[in-house]
Amino acid sequence: MLCSLSFILRSRQCQNIVKAFQIMHRSKKLTDSFRRTFSVFTGTQFHGEYEWKEPASDDEIVNIVYIDRDNNRRPISGKVGDNVLYLAHRHGIDLEGACEASLACSTCHVYVDDEYLDHLPEPLEEEEDMLDMAPLLQDNSRLGCQILLTKDMEGMVLTLPKITRNFYVDGHVPKPH
Repeated sequence: MLCSLSFILRSRQCQNIVKAFQIMHRSKKLTDSFRRTFSVFTGTQFHGEYEWKEPASDDEIVNIVYIDRDNNRRPISGKVGDNVLYLAHRHGIDLEGACEASLACSTCHVYVDDEYLDHLPEPLEEEEDMLDMAPLLQDNSRLGCQILLTKDMEGMVLTLPKITRNFYVDGHVPKPH
């Protein structure tokens, strides 16, 4: 009941604002330079939702390769702006991401092919702190949740380490939602 009452009140407030603008517009008190449009409702997008959408055009496509723990090469077509962790989830690649990209674990640890390391921004201090806890750390280690695809990453190869350490529950693999 409280939610519906809150919605009604917001709706009435919005209606009153719209009426005030209509009255001001009719009375010519607002000049053309001050007239603006506004929107009451904006579209929302949830964490990780962008990666589940298809590219809008061929210019957005970025082809990368994941090498899984069994050394199988998995070529994947992503798009500019995709998060490497969520892209892996979308295509059924076993990149865990226990903290759901909140930079609180190292289960999305990947090895970036050396020739593409310069295409990535420098890691944040928080990412480096989490990487320090990752098993089998190498110079080309990064967290997949911190890699957003750009067009110059075309052909990038990401290798999954043989093991990860899950701080949540040892052996538990969360399901992406």
